[in-house]
Amino acid sequence: MLDHITVGAEARGSRRAGANNRDLSFDFAKGILITLVIIGHLLQYCIYRGTDAFWLSPYYKSIYIFHMPLFMAISGYLSSGAILRKPFIQAVSDRATQLLLPMLFWCALIWTLKSTVMVPPKSLTDGFLGLLTEVIGTYWFIWAAFISFILVKFFTTFNRLSMWIIGASAIAIAIAPITSSIIPSIRYTYPFYCLGFFFAQSKGWQESIIWANKSIFLFLLSIAALICFLWWDKQTYAFNNHVFINDELSAKQVLLMFSGSVSASAVAVQLMFQCWRNVHSTRIARFVAVELGQSTLLLYLVQGAVFRLTDFIQFGEAWNLTTRIAFAGVLGVAIVLIAMAIRKIARDLGYVSRTVVGATPRPSLLKPQSVSN
Repeated sequence: MLDHITVGAEARGSRRAGANNRDLSFDFAKGILITLVIIGHLLQYCIYRGTDAFWLSPYYKSIYIFHMPLFMAISGYLSSGAILRKPFIQAVSDRATQLLLPMLFWCALIWTLKSTVMVPPKSLTDGFLGLLTEVIGTYWFIWAAFISFILVKFFTTFNRLSMWIIGASAIAIAIAPITSSIIPSIRYTYPFYCLGFFFAQSKGWQESIIWANKSIFLFLLSIAALICFLWWDKQTYAFNNHVFINDELSAKQVLLMFSGSVSASAVAVQLMFQCWRNVHSTRIARFVAVELGQSTLLLYLVQGAVFRLTDFIQFGEAWNLTTRIAFAGVLGVAIVLIAMAIRKIARDLGYVSRTVVGATPRPSLLKPQSVSN
């Protein structure tokens, strides 16, 4: 969810993005994924609001089966340069400034609006607990990305054993019987962060047997993803099963969740890359890559604040399906417009940009790139 320069650009020259080696295919994928995050929340908080029907919605399932795991895998892939180049203290400090500082700002903003306008706290203790709830729960993915970064960075200090230790940690954390707060979501996504990091280190993976037979493997993964999608139910989501295995049924659900997420993520990312290769020169594709893909952190922060505040909107009987869809469409567009306006205003304000946006956004790339197939 960050602004990145890709690693191993020389090995991926076919998707190279100009002199600065920025790989816009990854920005394009990130732009699509953050759009899916917003759509998923619109389904949950607007279209299916007041019911549990969203858990079984085919639209909701098709998004949640892969979007956050793939987001985390891309984050691990693109973070590998910072993990390997920087000393531990500097790397963690830079990542905390980039992720936690803007998160704290937006959590404080949400808490202030709720406390002063919507639900004033009854006591100082209630106010503190409310702020703590926002900090911990509203932006769980930021915590997952930050903690994953720290863990992988720490394990890389073991030199030749690093990859084995990181792999073992992915399995150990995934099956750890801890179900409190946002820990299950972190346990669910951390293995994907490690997987992305592994791919960034495997310089010859595109020349491997699997890559040489990519079409066959993608076909098999598509079948696996479809089967997992059809079996996917309310208890397959990490939010409900808490990635906790205590009997045969829960074991099947957790296995289904990881299997579906791996296969669907692999198929989805290849489709996104192929789509980018086909449409990279169009205005829409470059908007998704440059404006959305390079602003994913800000978009995630803005949409989190908006949906937290819309909890206080009452949907009456007049809110039929058509009204809800119209409201969701307007709200989704508003989130993007608000984020783009904040980015434009804050980009030249130095520390304000760092605090509100997470980093000073890069200037838009004006000249279309050439992409070879």
